[in-house]
Formats: sequence, structure tokens, C-alpha cells
Amino acid sequence: MKVIPVGIWGGYPKANEATSSFLIEHEGFHCLVDCGSGVLASLQNFLPLEKIDAVVISHYHADHIADLGSLQYSRLIQYYLNNPSPVLPIYGHDQDDDNFEKLSYKGRTIGIEIYENNTTQIGPFTVTFCRTDHPVYCLAMKFTVGDRSVVLTADTEWRDELVDFSKGADLLISEANLYEEHIGVAPGHMGGSEAGKLAQLAGVKRLLLTHLPLHGNIKEILDAAVSNFDGDAEIAEVGKLYTA
Repeated sequence: MKVIPVGIWGGYPKANEATSSFLIEHEGFHCLVDCGSGVLASLQNFLPLEKIDAVVISHYHADHIADLGSLQYSRLIQYYLNNPSPVLPIYGHDQDDDNFEKLSYKGRTIGIEIYENNTTQIGPFTVTFCRTDHPVYCLAMKFTVGDRSVVLTADTEWRDELVDFSKGADLLISEANLYEEHIGVAPGHMGGSEAGKLAQLAGVKRLLLTHLPLHGNIKEILDAAVSNFDGDAEIAEVGKLYTA
């Protein structure tokens, strides 16, 4: 599997950048995970929009869905130009009826339900889901091909269930939105030390940090993660190709 970070910020993006989003590819199948603010502009540096084969949405906060409407428009415009792409499946949970219904758009995209503790086949990927601890319903996800796996925590506070869910992953992409002094104060997110602890307890091979705060020195978050994790860890770098 190949993984390219499209954006790494939480809440809203820095200038000319994007909120947390990742492109996962295997054997020519391209799956976009989350589609928040700035994602479409960033994504086109790496992949034409018509080459997206599937989208998976962890939850319906704006920093994870803000660009979905524009992605849907792109499919509709190409259809009007007599250059249609296949109907794009957008996978999301159905715990928010209004937002789930918006995943389907004018025959160009179709919403498909995903469920915690369940398995969905998305192209070559076997994808499983685990509920996270966030102010709204949110799902972490594990992409597996053969004996290789990539786990994305999505947005979450510390949750013990994520340890087993992430067990042995080749690549753990963990949110790390909080500096240490904010852990337990700001709801729904983890600090770097918790991301490192999760990676260590789960025995993953590599840790990428994402959904980062826009203030302060994010190297402090990496340092906190490394203090709890013996393996390779880094801040996810937009455009860099990672493999699992």
C-alpha cells in the first residue's frame, strides 16, 4: 500500500495547505480518506480528481467534509462536459441522517454506510472500523491488503479499544491535536504522548502524526510522541510517499 498525506491540520488549514486527509493507493485504486478544507486543491498536486475511486469519511465535522461539495461538483461538471467518471462511492456512517444523505449527489456520487466493528471491501482494501471518543460519532479505520495494514485513528481522545484495533499495524496515522498541557482539557483529541503510547502498546512499525494544532511548535508534539514510542515516528509530510 502507498500512502500520501494530503493535509495535516486540525480545525482549519494554514495558508495554501489542507486539513487532515490521506490518499491510500494499491494496484492503481485510489481511496481518499476525509475531504476537509483545502483538500481538493492539495490533492490535485498528486492525483487528478477524476482518478479518485472512493472516499471514506470518518465523521461530519467541517474539517473533514468541507470540500466534499466541490468534489461532487467536479464529477457533475465532467458529466455535463460529456466526460463522465464512474459514480463515486463515498463511505460514511449513518448516525447523522442529514449529512449521510448529502453523500449522494445527482447520480454522480453515492453514499454507502459503514459501521463500527464491521468489515467493508473497498476496491483492493479490506476496511474495518472502530468507534472513537469524539464529541460527534466518529470512526477510526484500518486498511488491510494481505498481511499489510494501515490504521487511521481519525479524531479521538485516548480510547483503550484503539490499542487492539491498531495491533501490529505497519503504519499508524494518529491524530495529535494537543500539546501536553491541554490533554484532558480540550475534548475529543489526543496529545503527542498519547499517540506515542498507542503506537507502543499496539506494537506498530511506524507512526505518523496528523490533525495538528495551528499554534505553537509542533516539534514538541513529535518529541512527546517519541518519548513513549521506540519505533520510527514523524510528523506526516504532505506529498511524501509512505509505504506499508
